[in-house]
Amino acid sequence: MAIYLTVDGFKALSTLPSSFVDDVELEEPGWTANQLAIWSRWLEARLRKRYPTPFPAHDDTPPTPLTVQAWLARLVTVKVWLKRGVDPNDRQFDAVHDDHLAAKEEILEAANSEEGWFDLPARDDEDASAIRGSSPRGYSEQSPYVWTDQQGATARAEDRLGRGSGG
Repeated sequence: MAIYLTVDGFKALSTLPSSFVDDVELEEPGWTANQLAIWSRWLEARLRKRYPTPFPAHDDTPPTPLTVQAWLARLVTVKVWLKRGVDPNDRQFDAVHDDHLAAKEEILEAANSEEGWFDLPARDDEDASAIRGSSPRGYSEQSPYVWTDQQGATARAEDRLGRGSGG
């Protein structure tokens, strides 16, 4: 089971003070690691249609993309804070909660194969980017000058039928 951050790695990326994580772990050992595992699975579930999941774990080479680690830290930060306890008047928690929601939106955007703009390894080829370049959306076998031939034929037909602009 790939977990993309260790508890220490989470502490390094989270906006929480390490003491908050330590308080939760003292009260319920392993709780933070379980949250990291749960949210790692959630990330995979969202991204698996477009990206090769599981991503390499924190101790594998190549390592997990930093974007994925950052998303995981942003998702779990609010959960650890809620577990520890939150003052309902704490404006800093509101900012952390907003960041949690923004991370979810970014993940959904990355999972969108049409408009996703996050550059993670592609599902087909792990060395390539999942961002696909744009290409022309039209196609024609005609030469670029056929339209003038068609325009001339239409004008001659209109003149024969007497529907020309006259002039």
